[in-house]
Amino acid sequence: MNTKQLLEKYFGFSEFRPGQEQVVETLLAGRSALAVFPTGGGKSLCYQLPALCFDGVTIVVSPLIALMKDQIDFLTARGIPAARLDSSLGLDEVRSIGEGLASGTLKL
Repeated sequence: MNTKQLLEKYFGFSEFRPGQEQVVETLLAGRSALAVFPTGGGKSLCYQLPALCFDGVTIVVSPLIALMKDQIDFLTARGIPAARLDSSLGLDEVRSIGEGLASGTLKL
């Protein structure tokens, strides 16, 4: 599936926002990218969409628990297996996430 098809299927958008497609294509080509967009400009999609194209799990590091929760809720609502590890989780939740990582059932 190409990036436009993934964009539509998982994120519900028919077109990329300005700058997103270039960042995604750069990452898929195996190169590093720096994306500086305003708040709400679509930075998250720039790592979430490529994660769907790569084998294995993609680890995202974020200092904001609320942002992680919002993003995980968004991804799982669209059928993308994702989880977060943060200080608000109980031991059983952490273990379950570890099992998901070990079994390869998580994508992000």
